[in-house]
Amino acid sequence: MLNLQSAQRANAQRGVAAVEFALVAIVFFTLLLGVAEFGRWVYTLNAASEATRFGARVAVVCDKNDPDIKARMRTFLPQAADGNIVISYSPTDCTVSSCQSVTVSLSGVSIGGLAWFLPSALPIPPFAHTLPRESMLSAIDSDSNPLCN
Repeated sequence: MLNLQSAQRANAQRGVAAVEFALVAIVFFTLLLGVAEFGRWVYTLNAASEATRFGARVAVVCDKNDPDIKARMRTFLPQAADGNIVISYSPTDCTVSSCQSVTVSLSGVSIGGLAWFLPSALPIPPFAHTLPRESMLSAIDSDSNPLCN
């Protein structure tokens, strides 16, 4: 009789570990996926900051309104479209010799969310970087600037 009762108790406990694992695994994997998604978002923030900094650097040493500036920025942040990038020279309508600074702005960019519990697109805040004018010429005394090529 004793063996029958302990066998019944063992049968009653069968599957409890699987149910407990399922409950804990849902929370654990949701947290793990959230941490990975947050890391990807922070990486993209860093890439956006670096793209604006690099875009400003290229804008102050290469030709004014060089179309390659935006293309070079997209090497850091492929999600950025031409409409998301604004290059402004100060003062407005300045020439190569009269410009004082260049500001490169990035806004309206978002990355697609991979996690089911997060929104479909995570927004990236706007970034801007301003640098004082340098040469703004892709070639000086027939020596081409390697950054502009």
